[in-house]
Amino acid sequence: MELVEAVKTQAQVQQIAHKLQLNAKGNTLYSDLWLFGLQVALRISDLLTITLEQALTGRIQVIESKTGKPRSIKLNDKALAIAQARRKAHPHHTYLFEADSNRAKGKPVSRVSVATAFKSVGDELGIALGTHSMRKTRGWLMHSSGVKIEVICKVLNHSSPAITMAYIGLTQSEIDQTYDDFVI
Repeated sequence: MELVEAVKTQAQVQQIAHKLQLNAKGNTLYSDLWLFGLQVALRISDLLTITLEQALTGRIQVIESKTGKPRSIKLNDKALAIAQARRKAHPHHTYLFEADSNRAKGKPVSRVSVATAFKSVGDELGIALGTHSMRKTRGWLMHSSGVKIEVICKVLNHSSPAITMAYIGLTQSEIDQTYDDFVI
């Protein structure tokens, strides 16, 4: 499995969303999935099971498929807006991110097609982008804005802050920079 990166700036987050929509010739499925995934920080396997009905309630209750741990996620305004726009554009869909092809009618988009779309954009931008990049990016952007690592650990449902620090991609050069930034 190829390692993927966290996107480290808001500008890159928006650039990726834009490129996902351009590459899909105006279809917002992958850009909506990217932006929604950044809001909820779920693994792709759990993200793809969310129904439109669930998303429109404003809170998602999930039992994580990887860990078996329960999660309750309050949807912020951006996540709700994405869900509402998807409902308006696709009123007959069951899943928030449902495939429109005849072969996959009534099913969520596949993990493989999401990974392919993300990798393609990542290759264009020189970023190791994958389905896990949404979780890593949320963690990184929370960290860089000053949120305590313990809180990020809880958001990502990690068992320890050490796992979270490694997961979000805290590098040695960033640690070294603290010695210049904090002279006592």
